[in-house]
Amino acid sequence: MNNTNIDISSGTASCTSRYLLDQIGDKWTMLILTTLCEKPLRFNELKRCLDGITQKALTQALRRLERNGILARRVIPSSQVGVEYRITPLGRTLEEPFKALHIWTIVHLATVVKAQLDFDEREAEAE
Repeated sequence: MNNTNIDISSGTASCTSRYLLDQIGDKWTMLILTTLCEKPLRFNELKRCLDGITQKALTQALRRLERNGILARRVIPSSQVGVEYRITPLGRTLEEPFKALHIWTIVHLATVVKAQLDFDEREAEAE
């Protein structure tokens, strides 16, 4: 289980990691999980933390993450029934890898933007 010599270069459909990477590698999952690592939140609180996410996209992501055991959903009985989402122990194991990716984006943003501009310039010259 803790084998660090895993061949991840295989891009085949039968690649065992591909299924889970599809589950956690979308546009919103990392942001949802890092937000919920701080504290459990109700749906609308979480939506306010994630600028630009639609209700539909958030609902779909939360259901997928709950189905995969990464998040837990708790109904809060009150005059207005609420739902709270919290990270599970399994979801918590993604905190460090996601933090590392976040740091990578901060460190390399300028380099990536420069590469994009250089690419766009070369493409424009070729036309």
